[in-house]
Amino acid sequence: MNIYDFKVRTQDGTEKSLADYKEKVLMVVNTATECGFTPQYEELQKLYDEYKDQGLEILDFPCNQFGNQAPGSDEAIHTFCTGRFGVTFPQFSKIDVNGENADPLYKWLTSNTRFEGFGKSVGAMALALVAKKNDKDYKKNGNIKWNFTKFIIDREGNIAARFEPTIMAGLEDKIKEYL
Repeated sequence: MNIYDFKVRTQDGTEKSLADYKEKVLMVVNTATECGFTPQYEELQKLYDEYKDQGLEILDFPCNQFGNQAPGSDEAIHTFCTGRFGVTFPQFSKIDVNGENADPLYKWLTSNTRFEGFGKSVGAMALALVAKKNDKDYKKNGNIKWNFTKFIIDREGNIAARFEPTIMAGLEDKIKEYL
């Protein structure tokens, strides 16, 4: 199984096969518009602008599971992202990434990756406290811990890397490795 086996709903509600992205390097990210990490949209858009012509696609999946930080409709989220951050990469319908109602794509992503830490920054330490409050065994499972967790998918549709919300260092290098 790989990412091309999944279908998702686009921001306007139509079904899209991820097989449409064959031979691309993908970054799959769960996002929120009212999160402390929301400014990462700007960094993601810069990466997209820099590498889209070389085969990068960023697939944005809004999620309201973490602190109710993506409360708007799909249309409102899209309007915010395009207006505030100039987002041009594909945005999809809001989904759950954890739990019983988690989207099958995210069930696959989380069951095939491990959490490897938030890093050592002050923000990382704060997020670790929140993650522990939400899930005392957070270090032992692949569940999404917060908004802006990023997965890099290689050109064959396999998971190549996972980056937690607090870790941006190395993301661009990992993308370039697979382009």
